[in-house]
Amino acid sequence: MNFGQIFSSIISNNSIVGAISSSILIILFGFYLRKKEVLTSSTSKTLSDVILSASLPALAFNAFMQDINKNSLEQGLNLLIWGFAIYIILIFLTKILYIQYKGEKKAVLEVLTIFGSTTFFGIPIIAAVYGEIGVMYASIFNIAYRVFLYSYGYIKMSGVKVEKKNITQMFLNPIVLATFLGMFIWVFQNSLPQVTVAGKEFAFLRIDKTAFWLFRPMTYLAALSSPLAWISIGAKLADISLKEAFSSKDSWIYSFIKVLAVPAINIVALYILNVTNILPISFIGLATVVIMMATPTATVAAAYAIKFDKESLMTSNCSLLSTVFSVICMPLWIVILEVIKSLEIFG
Repeated sequence: MNFGQIFSSIISNNSIVGAISSSILIILFGFYLRKKEVLTSSTSKTLSDVILSASLPALAFNAFMQDINKNSLEQGLNLLIWGFAIYIILIFLTKILYIQYKGEKKAVLEVLTIFGSTTFFGIPIIAAVYGEIGVMYASIFNIAYRVFLYSYGYIKMSGVKVEKKNITQMFLNPIVLATFLGMFIWVFQNSLPQVTVAGKEFAFLRIDKTAFWLFRPMTYLAALSSPLAWISIGAKLADISLKEAFSSKDSWIYSFIKVLAVPAINIVALYILNVTNILPISFIGLATVVIMMATPTATVAAAYAIKFDKESLMTSNCSLLSTVFSVICMPLWIVILEVIKSLEIFG
């Protein structure tokens, strides 16, 4: 199959084209609503709170409500391992990528590059394109992100040891709790007390089978995550000056590294690990990692920079430009991933 045929098959795939067009058009709609002041800045923040405290936890939990098999368990474990590995790699790699910088600016750029908006920006896109299995893999991969964000990220930006409240935030975050609860049910479902439903046995905590009255409203909540996140992103873009961000050379260098270079590094590394059978990753596993790594600046990482007064202006510019860059490049990454899929490099 040549590139023309591959591209033709991609643009004729309604689920892929629909996911790309939905994200772009709804982000533009959020931008429009904010510019017209239909949404206020406080409304945008409220939307974000609803997404992070209700929709995304429901999405993460529901993704684990599926049968387990040897392949999916192996993929989940491999993605968990790669999650920790890639963040350790990035800690050292970013020191080289920003070797031309010194002092606080270098430290801030390193942290902003390591930590993207995987939860708020990445998972809704993964849900739209790759469905529940993608969300499940993303949730597992994101465990390492939370550990390093609230430990290494905090230490690097504050210059002090991790505070108790950061550890509390790490483990009592609704998304983290939903992920661990869902993963526990998924992994141990064959060992939990069983309930017979339609002639088959399921773990009593598999609410998609045993408590549909609870699972269905959670499904509705989960379905809100993508459109609400995209509206909120659009509203955020409407509040910041594009001119200032676009005139910042540091922001352009950062955005290129964050949105293009880091995902590309993951593709190369995972290809090597896959062909050598050291850490086999499926195509959906690869796609999950690439999309998570192609996300813009993490809100928490940016908040650290502002809180500890470390290059707060540069951070704001980097956050805005990388968000615009990511919105533009995400469809490109999805197309590239589909090309990789057609080459059958990953299982």
